[in-house]
Amino acid sequence: MEYNNNKTDLLPAEELLQKLKEHAVQKNYKAGEVILKNNSYIRAIPFVISGIAKVMRTDEDGREILLYYLKAGESCIMSLAGGMQQEISKVKLIAEEDTELYFLPLEKISFFLKEYPQWLDYVLMLYNKRFEELLEVVNAVAFKKMDERLLNFIKYKCENTKSKTLNITHEQVANELGTARVVVSRLLKQMEIEGLVKLGRNKVTLL
Repeated sequence: MEYNNNKTDLLPAEELLQKLKEHAVQKNYKAGEVILKNNSYIRAIPFVISGIAKVMRTDEDGREILLYYLKAGESCIMSLAGGMQQEISKVKLIAEEDTELYFLPLEKISFFLKEYPQWLDYVLMLYNKRFEELLEVVNAVAFKKMDERLLNFIKYKCENTKSKTLNITHEQVANELGTARVVVSRLLKQMEIEGLVKLGRNKVTLL
């Protein structure tokens, strides 16, 4: 997956953002906290106000893969689609860092669609962005070597945290990339030999 660390351009118009604040419930999550569980009922749609959250897909065996990140101004379009269809969540949403969110109750979605035409534009832009990101995931899994995916992942994380050192385990990296821990450990060791990274206890430093 090619990670894009540019600031999002999907922040709703000021008027729409103010209306969202009036009708939504504000919540804060610490890094690592689960915001939305897989297979749970969707009663409200999350919007990231500050921080970053990640959307993970889990299979029947408990294996996970990262689908995309949510930055400030963005919402989880899969939660929106599932909620409007009264389905359970097919993804898990986790706070990547300390994150503030607004949760818009499902019953307010129709109201926003009717009263604010710009809301539909916002939702369509989100659909387009998420579709492109999911295509990148498919492209990476199908056509890119794991070492390339791993290096892109590390670079993105470093840019996002504004630090050259990541406090992350090999198991966590493997989960997000949808591969085995032993594969990640082997590739990281090879990258260290090549002078690309430096490894420590639950740490990876980009050189």
